[in-house]
Amino acid sequence: MKKRNTSKLYFLVIATVFVLFISACTSIDVFEKNTAIPKYEWQQNFSAAGHFMITDTVSAYSIYLVLRHTDAYAYNNIWLNIGLKPPGDSMHIQKINLKLGDDANGWEGTGMNDIWELRKLLNGEPRRFKQPGEYSFTISQIMRDNPLLNIMSVGLRVEKKKD
Repeated sequence: MKKRNTSKLYFLVIATVFVLFISACTSIDVFEKNTAIPKYEWQQNFSAAGHFMITDTVSAYSIYLVLRHTDAYAYNNIWLNIGLKPPGDSMHIQKINLKLGDDANGWEGTGMNDIWELRKLLNGEPRRFKQPGEYSFTISQIMRDNPLLNIMSVGLRVEKKKD
């Protein structure tokens, strides 16, 4: 009787490990690159930049800006130039005023002690990329302060929409 229960337990453990192994091998279809801002002093001539590959032009994607700042950041918003360069094309730059919080409700995003991280959807709703290939992006600050203090990192996150 004991041998039979041991065999069932052994089989259950092997099956569980197999299922976990198979599920760990699946692609999550997410790109994220964050760039640390040196000394938390974002100079206007310093751009966060990166590249990501798009192979599926049928699926829709959500594009997020990821920004980390300290509680000492002086403003409720940040003005940014965000550039996106499709394969074989030139950089398309868009000026964005990103709300980070307000006096009544405090900072948006998630916070731990005096560090806040905000993930904001840039394209309103998931959209399709027109052509496959390597896309490039740049993010720079265009606030009046130079350097802009208490910004820790900035980056881009691209998520494939689940069907």
